[in-house]
Amino acid sequence: MPDQWDDRVAGALAFLRERLTGDYEVDGFGFDRHLTDGVFLPLLRPLYNQWFRTEVFGVEHLPKEGPALVVANHSGTVALDALMLSVAVHDETSARRHLRLLGADLVFRLPVLSEMARKSGATLACNPDAERLLGEGELVGVFPEGFKGIGKPFAERYKLQRFGRGGFVSAAVRTGTPIVPVSIVGAEEIYPLIGNLRPLARLLGAPYFPVTPTFPWLGPLGLVPLPSKWLIEFGEPIPTADFIDSADDPMVVFNLADQVRETIQQTLYKLLDRRPDAFA
Repeated sequence: MPDQWDDRVAGALAFLRERLTGDYEVDGFGFDRHLTDGVFLPLLRPLYNQWFRTEVFGVEHLPKEGPALVVANHSGTVALDALMLSVAVHDETSARRHLRLLGADLVFRLPVLSEMARKSGATLACNPDAERLLGEGELVGVFPEGFKGIGKPFAERYKLQRFGRGGFVSAAVRTGTPIVPVSIVGAEEIYPLIGNLRPLARLLGAPYFPVTPTFPWLGPLGLVPLPSKWLIEFGEPIPTADFIDSADDPMVVFNLADQVRETIQQTLYKLLDRRPDAFA
């Protein structure tokens, strides 16, 4: 135990020294790998490992190098699933790769959250940014359900919402990038959405204002996520290289998007069977 504390103190001092001397790099999107590895991921790991007790399957389907578009279902009232997926991609694979998340414009309109999102590797969910990241060989994460997914009622849990117009597919096709479908079970139970105060949401400029069994009744305590059991499965990559010339064909885009959606939905059903108790 003393050796572990010595290592932690030494690591913290080394991190501070590098921050103070500027011995780190930030890429063109604002991604600060040094801060992500030294602060963001360590803060998220207790949630990932101890609170949600996350189990991951199919990590071998993530490429050790080169680009891939990681497409997942979205849920949970608060987008903790995106953060836990980032931890899974980094910690469960030998390559220790970072997932470059595509976020809604609302994320980048909020002062503090915007800065943190940029530094952790996220960027705006638009095709030009997605294609540029894929062209640079990055793993790019997208949640096509958007706010429709994280803001859906608890009664509709694990039922995928529409995937929009399939813009994520055209970005993958245009760059010849494989699509890795991901199914996440567990996020639906952390903040069960039983109501939506729409007038307050409109006042705040938010897509919804959640009412859960604990929020807003318990005040700040209601923000603590329930300790559900999480399962994350990475599916087999869906190749797109044969469709590069059809990136602007709406039928090709729709069919691929539908294939991805159906793969995620069927895997969700299998994972739910594997996890009969949400809080076991």
